[in-house]
Amino acid sequence: MALVAAAPAFAQDGPIRIGVLEDQSGDFAAATMVKVHAIELAAKEINDAGGIDGRPVELVIYDTQSDNRRYQEFMRRVLQADNVDVVFAGFSSASREAYRPIVNQFDGLAFYNNQYEGGVCDNNMIVTGAVPEQQFSTLIPWMMEEYGPNVYTLAADYNFGQISAEWVRQIVEENGGTMVGEEFIPLGVSQFGQTIQNIQATEADFVVTLLVGAAQASYYEQAASANVSLPMASSVNVGQGYEHKRFTPPSLANMYVTTNYIEEIDTPASNDFVERFRAMFPDEPYINQEAANSYIAMNLYKQMVERAGTTDHDAIRSVLAEGDVCFEGPSGNVCLDPKSQHMSHTIYLAKVNDDHSISFPKVWDDIKPYWLGDAGCDLTQNDPSAQYTPSAPPPAQ
Repeated sequence: MALVAAAPAFAQDGPIRIGVLEDQSGDFAAATMVKVHAIELAAKEINDAGGIDGRPVELVIYDTQSDNRRYQEFMRRVLQADNVDVVFAGFSSASREAYRPIVNQFDGLAFYNNQYEGGVCDNNMIVTGAVPEQQFSTLIPWMMEEYGPNVYTLAADYNFGQISAEWVRQIVEENGGTMVGEEFIPLGVSQFGQTIQNIQATEADFVVTLLVGAAQASYYEQAASANVSLPMASSVNVGQGYEHKRFTPPSLANMYVTTNYIEEIDTPASNDFVERFRAMFPDEPYINQEAANSYIAMNLYKQMVERAGTTDHDAIRSVLAEGDVCFEGPSGNVCLDPKSQHMSHTIYLAKVNDDHSISFPKVWDDIKPYWLGDAGCDLTQNDPSAQYTPSAPPPAQ
C-alpha cells in the first residue's frame, strides 16, 4: 500500500519513497498502529510544506502482523522491488534483529523508532527510541531511594527482556541494592499465579516489569487481584501500550515509568502535537512514545536529506557525523549522536495514580545515549554492525 499526501506542486524529480514496516495487526498492534499514523501525519505535513528538497514523500506501507518472517519478507521487498530510499521498521527487538541483516546485505538505511535494550552499533541503523542508560540509570536509583534496595525483575524472555534485565541488575548492584528475584517469561504466557506467589515470598521493595505484548499484560490485573501492592518500575509499560488506559484502576497504581513521551505531557509542543494528531486521526486511542519517535524520525530524515542534497546513504551519514542533527519536537529538543546514531531525550518519570491518571514527579533534561560511544562504538570511524551489552561491550581498539 502506498500513500502520497495531498500537496502543492513539486519539483520535477521523482518522489522520495519511504518504506514503513510496522504491525497493524497481531500481538503488538495496540502499540504500533499509532506509529503508522504518526508517519502519515508527518508525511502529510512535509508534503503540504513542499516536500523534502522539493520532492514529494511517498509511503510504501506493509502490515508485518507482529511476525518476524514478514519483516524479513517485506524488508527484501521494499529494498529490492519497491526501491525505497529509507525504511521505518519494527517494534520488538526480535523483529529488528530479524530484518537488520537484510538491511546490511543491501546497504539500506533503516530507522528503528522504538524504546529498546540498547547496544546496536550499525551504520545502517538510526535509532530514535530511548535506551537503558537513558531510562534505567534514571529510574532504578530513584526507585531505590524512594522505596528501598530490594528488587524483583519480571522480563519478557527474548533479547529485549534479557539485556534490559542485565542493565537493571548492574545498576541495582552499583547502587548497593539486592536482586531478590528475576524471572524471564515467554511471550505467550498469560497466567502469572506462580510468579505472583514467588514475588510474595520475597522481601522485594518494588518490582521491575519488563513485560511485552497482549498476553504478558495480563500480569497487572492478576497481581492487583492477588493484592500485590508493591510499587512497579518499567521502561516499556504506559509509554508504549497505554495499559493505564486499557486496564481497570487500580491495577497499574503506583507504577513508575521512564518515557521520552506520552500524550499526558502538558507542554505547548506536546499539546500542539496531540491536537494536530487527533485532527487527522480523531479515533486514535492513545499517542505513545513510539508515535512521537516516528514523527521525529521523519523530520530528522527530511533535515538530513536536505542538508545532503541527496538521498544517498553515505551523504546522509556524512551529515549525521557532523553532530548537529537536531529537531524541536513534541518531547522537546532532541539530537542524534554521531558515534552511535542514537537520539538524546528528555526523560519523564510518569507515575500512574490510583485512578490511572498520570503525574510527573521528576523530569531529566537532555539525557544523551552515552553508553555505546563511551564503550567504544564510533560509527564515524568503523562499522561493526553488531549489538553489544554491558557484559559483552565493543572490543578494545
